[in-house]
Amino acid sequence: MSKAPLTEHLYELRNRIVVSLITIGITFGVCFYYSEYIFDLLISPMRHTLSFSLKNPYVSFIPAKNPDLTLVFLAPAEAFWIHMKMALISAIIISSPVIFLEIWKFIAPGLLSKEKKYALPFIITTTFLFLIGSLFCFLIVLPLAIDFLLNYKTQNIKPMISAEKYIDFCLKFILAFGAIFETPVIIVFLTRMGVVTTDFLAKHRKYAVLIAFVIAAILTPTPDAFNQMLMAVPILILYEAGILASRILNKKKTRTASD
Repeated sequence: MSKAPLTEHLYELRNRIVVSLITIGITFGVCFYYSEYIFDLLISPMRHTLSFSLKNPYVSFIPAKNPDLTLVFLAPAEAFWIHMKMALISAIIISSPVIFLEIWKFIAPGLLSKEKKYALPFIITTTFLFLIGSLFCFLIVLPLAIDFLLNYKTQNIKPMISAEKYIDFCLKFILAFGAIFETPVIIVFLTRMGVVTTDFLAKHRKYAVLIAFVIAAILTPTPDAFNQMLMAVPILILYEAGILASRILNKKKTRTASD
């Protein structure tokens, strides 16, 4: 474990941020070039919705109830900024392995030599969970949420949705779920550092339920209970997964120490 002065830590932090920003910048250029394809991909949850059945196929995508719904833009520069936002968020998601690598490189000097061997598992796990969270949101949560919102008591009104509002809604959901799926990693990290114990987390599970719904209320773009449930339930499942993973790793650590 190294003990460096504050200025050196700040210099190291700056270098890690610069590398991350350069990676995002390069990826942004590529994503902006293909932003039309990204836009077509993001509007697919509006065109199709999930269907569940007791027969094979059990889960499938079917045309939405509003297949002819068209997005509109309300300001001259709105379309341009939409493509900028899509390219930026896509660049962040694609660059996530490099970002997590730079995070690890920043915290690694403060770890013991035996703890540094977790570098590769940390990068793989955090990247995998972030991408799985984003994919889970795009394939499952967004189609359900959009179908519910566009068809809840809308018999006498016609939707006219701003493209900017729609894209913001989708991107915020995707990023939020990507971040939320890092919950097991955070729990494992806190337990390994001795900040909390698995028994403490299990004992105070009821507070985790409350916090999950508070987080869902803050992160979901809309205030309705349906969308908050779509986020709160995965948070609680990930919370339990984090406790389970921590217990398994702690048992291995105890067994190794006894040997």
